[in-house]
Amino acid sequence: MYSDLLNALPEVLSLANFAAVIIGVIAGIVVGAMPGLSATMAISVLVPFTFGLEPLVALGLMAGIYNGAMYGGAIPAVLLRIPGTPAAVATTFDGYPMAQKGEGGFALQVAVVSSSIGGIASAFALMLLAPPLSQVTLLFGPSEVFWVAIFGLASIIFLLGGSPVKGLISACFGVFVSVIGADPIFGTDRYTFGQLEMLDGISIVILLVGLYALPPVIDLLETPLKTETDANKLGTEPIWRTLPRMGRFWKTWIRGSLIGIWIGILPGAGGSMAAFMSYNEARRASKTPETWGNGEPEGVAAAEVANNADTASALIPALTLGIPGTAVAAVMLGGLMIHGLQPGPMLFRENPDVVFGFMWQFLFGAILLVFLGGSLATNSFARLLNLPRPLLGSVIIVLMLIGVYSIHGRMFDVYLMLGFGAIGYVMDKLKFPLPPVVLGLILGAFAEENLRLALRIGRGDWTILFQNVTSLVIVALTIAVIVGPLIKRRYVNKRLKAELGSKTGMEE
Repeated sequence: MYSDLLNALPEVLSLANFAAVIIGVIAGIVVGAMPGLSATMAISVLVPFTFGLEPLVALGLMAGIYNGAMYGGAIPAVLLRIPGTPAAVATTFDGYPMAQKGEGGFALQVAVVSSSIGGIASAFALMLLAPPLSQVTLLFGPSEVFWVAIFGLASIIFLLGGSPVKGLISACFGVFVSVIGADPIFGTDRYTFGQLEMLDGISIVILLVGLYALPPVIDLLETPLKTETDANKLGTEPIWRTLPRMGRFWKTWIRGSLIGIWIGILPGAGGSMAAFMSYNEARRASKTPETWGNGEPEGVAAAEVANNADTASALIPALTLGIPGTAVAAVMLGGLMIHGLQPGPMLFRENPDVVFGFMWQFLFGAILLVFLGGSLATNSFARLLNLPRPLLGSVIIVLMLIGVYSIHGRMFDVYLMLGFGAIGYVMDKLKFPLPPVVLGLILGAFAEENLRLALRIGRGDWTILFQNVTSLVIVALTIAVIVGPLIKRRYVNKRLKAELGSKTGMEE
């Protein structure tokens, strides 16, 4: 089968197929950099127009857009604290503080290199692991997937830092939003208040734009006067000169790539969960965790390498089993079917040139990120900081309104976004963390669906959630994530009291 992988390479290197990847990467960066737009939306719009194209040309455009958009989301996340894509939320933690320090260009260079490394690792995982891992993913039943979702929520609540109580409240709010709409099993309305527009639930784009785009815009407009930022202080020197400064991130890149690949293989988890987990693990392993959240470049590297390592690996269950791991993977499966290609085990036997060519296109798209993203996006978008705040705020508001309205073409979504924006503004002022809200929305419905499915399989017997060794391992990890920080905090408080007591005794 790996001989078919090599045989597909010459076809991918043809002018039309390679140009499709280049165009896709550039388009993906632009789409990802626009708050409210996403790779899923861009590919959904693209799919109908690819009907008359060769399969590899169409798939090359999709692969390029996917790679480019995942990095493009880091551009507004770093410069404006507005994640262009849901997976870029964790990038704001240290990327935006770096921009405030005048290191926005360097933060974007760290992001593009990390994105490229994660994408390359993900592409190799897709090439090497798709056939054998098709059997492994079958071992994850509803109970195991439910515990994976709980583990993701626990990680962001207790390892993000700050108040666990506020983190828990934020996560619960996100989970509540996730259950709005029609019941997935019985079809009854839940918390729709008679609004037909809410039957399909709350779109992640609406919540994301409201929580993360509107509060920073309000802050921009509240302080209209802005001193000019020297472009030379943005850190926009040639990317090859900044590479030596990134050498210390190699452990973070390896760890984040492995986390992203693992999360990508699990159906439904997504790049957001991968980025949060990678960020938390890198922060926990850091010798200076107190610097994280205040402009630590390694935090940007941890988030970006993981959310890009999720891209191609999410297609492993999609291509081998027909189970899309993410929304983008689901759209890509639709693109495959439009061209007469049926996802599943037979795809590798009947169309090896297309499926392995698709894998090569993902690899080339990840490599091209450094050249196209590093030179085009970093040097151009970093200078957004020089725009006057009122003008910048006005442009962002227009992009927000267009992006949200374009989802379903209705004003109700715009009003909903403004409502979430008001909530996000209040939460930001009260120091409630916003990431648990987003992850609660992503994983809430995911956990509910699998919990109810597991209980239906077990006929209401709750012990079915603990009958598998894999489930018990994930439960143990979840308990460790919850108990570990609490024990550490208690130990630190006890040590501080002891030091304070010793100092008081000496003064007496």
